[in-house]
Amino acid sequence: MHKYLMLIFIFLIGSAFAEEQTLEERIRDRFPTASIDSISETAIMGLYEIVISGSIYYVDQNFTYLFDGNLIELNTMRNVTSERVSEIERAELQEIAMPFSDLPFEMAIKRVYGNGEREFAYFADPNCGYCRKFDEETLGNITDATLYLFLYPVITERSIPISKAIWCSADAGEAWDDFIFHGVSPQANDGCDNPIDQIVEFGKKMLVRATPTLFFSDGSRASGALSLEQLEGRLTSTQETN
Repeated sequence: MHKYLMLIFIFLIGSAFAEEQTLEERIRDRFPTASIDSISETAIMGLYEIVISGSIYYVDQNFTYLFDGNLIELNTMRNVTSERVSEIERAELQEIAMPFSDLPFEMAIKRVYGNGEREFAYFADPNCGYCRKFDEETLGNITDATLYLFLYPVITERSIPISKAIWCSADAGEAWDDFIFHGVSPQANDGCDNPIDQIVEFGKKMLVRATPTLFFSDGSRASGALSLEQLEGRLTSTQETN
């Protein structure tokens, strides 16, 4: 009896594996250039989660339907998709994590506030509205910190020559302020030797997908225009960790 049960179990496992392989083949037939990260069965019968280039989609076993959106567990109103996105991002960031001291500071604009004892890095696009908000409301009131500003022109192609011209200015920090606060374009030529292309390449490698993105001295990071209270909290906690 146990022998037959074992054979049935092996058959079921083999069938499930075959179905998953068949689903993967169907996806590849439809989207041959897609980078499939994973395929897994969800708690809903017949519904599969597929992760393509970090994005989550849901499909049926035959790949007849594809759902792009949030999967909500109604009993608890838990956003299953959001939780999985966070889980995937944590795993990705863990793989590429590097010590704060290994950041390419030679490609950054260094700015010191007060005694400068707390360090953090800031990836920003000159045409980023949230960066402007962060500079005005948060950086304008920060104390005792050293900021490494990485010009990261990824929102629009118009940001590329502006970033290069800011870097090429006699005072890059002042040129950044003039543009971000007053919309005054830098007068410097953007043809000087500059690291903007390397910064973009590095940022993409580090999965910097939005601006502003901040890196802290304990290796953690945050995206979005943090308030002064939020930034002070992060800087204080990282200082205590170090």
